[in-house]
Amino acid sequence: MKVTFLGTGTSSGVPMIGCACAVCNSNNQKDNRLRCSVLVEFDDGFTIVIDTGPDFRYQMLRAKVKRLDAILFTHNHKDHTAGLDDIRAFNYLQKSAIDVYATKEVQASLIKSYDYVFAEHKYPGIPNVKLIEFENKAFEIAGKTIQPILVKHYKLPVFGFRIDDFTYITDANYIAPEELDKVKGSKVFVLNALRLEKHISHFTLHEAIEVAQSAEVEQSYFTHISHQLGLHNEIDSSLPSDINLAFDGLTITI
Repeated sequence: MKVTFLGTGTSSGVPMIGCACAVCNSNNQKDNRLRCSVLVEFDDGFTIVIDTGPDFRYQMLRAKVKRLDAILFTHNHKDHTAGLDDIRAFNYLQKSAIDVYATKEVQASLIKSYDYVFAEHKYPGIPNVKLIEFENKAFEIAGKTIQPILVKHYKLPVFGFRIDDFTYITDANYIAPEELDKVKGSKVFVLNALRLEKHISHFTLHEAIEVAQSAEVEQSYFTHISHQLGLHNEIDSSLPSDINLAFDGLTITI
């Protein structure tokens, strides 16, 4: 299984025209972060994307992704769902609908935001999706076991996912002990680490380190990084040896 980080930033982590901060002015491509998303590619060629943010189209072009079989949504915030319309290119190439896995609440949000996609009389060429509901229990996609992990993003329920030995959690500031148990034994654990200062709905860098070190995993990567965290090389070099900052384009084989 291969995992590619399509984006590791936040809406406050995307380079801004005219911004004078060190991250925006950095020449290091690792500081150029698009909105948070990952691509999971299995040995048989099956592909899953977790979240389709506003940068989805460019991310998929940049990564030269040729096929998309399924989408998993963590929650309904726009920085994780706003790119759904751009799956239509894969519909055209594959001549089929894309399976979209989401909770009942996230499905309702998608239907409201993309009413034309779910209309009874559809306009030609619009995205073609098949909504599939999941709850907080393991399910399968094409024979691959997906274990949801329920976390809290302030008061909003958000789902992370464990797929084989890979666990991905974003937009969290609390993980219950019984949910963290689902993470244990992972070879790769991805977790959000927004910034150094306390935040109402995201783990800080130091909080993320504590969670990662308690999760009993081999290697952790931090994502959903804002400009306020600082420059990639400076922060990455300060982390424990079994923890790294992720960056756009990073590919890991598990």
